[in-house]
Amino acid sequence: MKKVISLAVLTAMLSGCMDLNQTGSATGYGSDGFGEEVLVSDPSGAQPALNDTYLLAAAPKYYIGSAYKVDDVQYIPVEDMTYNQTGIAGVIPTELNGQKTSNGEVFDINQMVATSKTLPLPTIVRVTNLDNGQSVVVRVNNRGPFVNTRLMDLSPAAAQKIGLNGQAKVQIQVLTDQSIAVKNATLGTVAQTGTSPVVVTEETVTPATPAAPAAPVATGEYSVQVAAFYAQDSADTLAQRMKAYGDAVVINEGDMYKVRIVNLDAAQARSVIDNLRSNEGMAPGLLHNGRWINADSI
Repeated sequence: MKKVISLAVLTAMLSGCMDLNQTGSATGYGSDGFGEEVLVSDPSGAQPALNDTYLLAAAPKYYIGSAYKVDDVQYIPVEDMTYNQTGIAGVIPTELNGQKTSNGEVFDINQMVATSKTLPLPTIVRVTNLDNGQSVVVRVNNRGPFVNTRLMDLSPAAAQKIGLNGQAKVQIQVLTDQSIAVKNATLGTVAQTGTSPVVVTEETVTPATPAAPAAPVATGEYSVQVAAFYAQDSADTLAQRMKAYGDAVVINEGDMYKVRIVNLDAAQARSVIDNLRSNEGMAPGLLHNGRWINADSI
């Protein structure tokens, strides 16, 4: 069985910014655990103007991801339009130029791009160097850095814009209108062309095949998580569509609304995961008795 991954295996061994003790990725970037969600489109928002049209360009897919661990540290990706944090930022190594990112884009050292452990991909943020007050607007399109002391890494071009050499304390703020615009551009491209999102596998990149699977009988102890939202309406909409695959419910945990297909036995969970991957372009997470496990472990 093919295993869905969010980033091609990197062959170059890096120095400097690389932490060889991280287990999630040899470079400190990219793969982030159990799964990803391609979400249903929200109502169209305003299309704010930006000087760099690349920032608002549609991505190959809109990628959030399920909870994951790297070196025993848990990260929980969420769609958070109020995100505004202060921490340490670094610079993405130039050796990664040309590599695919977690949402299927190609990293370009000359673009205004950045990495994040939890923000949706793509998200538009403003990064301000608190040492000199200079700021830059960047497109977050990859996971990482998997180094606990850093919140974000910037492309060399973006780092140069704010005078960041090595590491610096920065403020990272999501730009809500721009982030909604790029999300809608990504999801709108899928809807307008009538094609399904792309599934990235270890062997090839193939278009998903649309089909309506029969709903499995809900009888077991496995749950498949499809997505997580801050907005209950979005979760309810997706859950209604997911009923074609089984007993789809919305679970409220804290301030998040999580769409899960519940009460599956192992065979049914395997079938649901495979169908969501092939028919919906998703790579959902898997829980056994409420605990996260690898989606390909059954």
